[in-house]
Amino acid sequence: MEKLFKSLPWWVKWIGIPIIALVVFGSLIASLVSIVVGLLFKVLVFVILVGALVFVVKRVTSGGSGSKRDW
Repeated sequence: MEKLFKSLPWWVKWIGIPIIALVVFGSLIASLVSIVVGLLFKVLVFVILVGALVFVVKRVTSGGSGSKRDW
């Protein structure tokens, strides 16, 4: 197999085989990328919401006394 692979032209190794792999595994790659991007988006939304909640709670609890304290 290695001898066969070495005897192929460069364009088959570097262009043909990757194109065939993308055609065969393209939907799998796309679904994995979609899952990863969706997960990262959900993590980002979670971090923003938790940060906003902490900000609001600190603002409400420190705002009741009328004085500005250092957080």
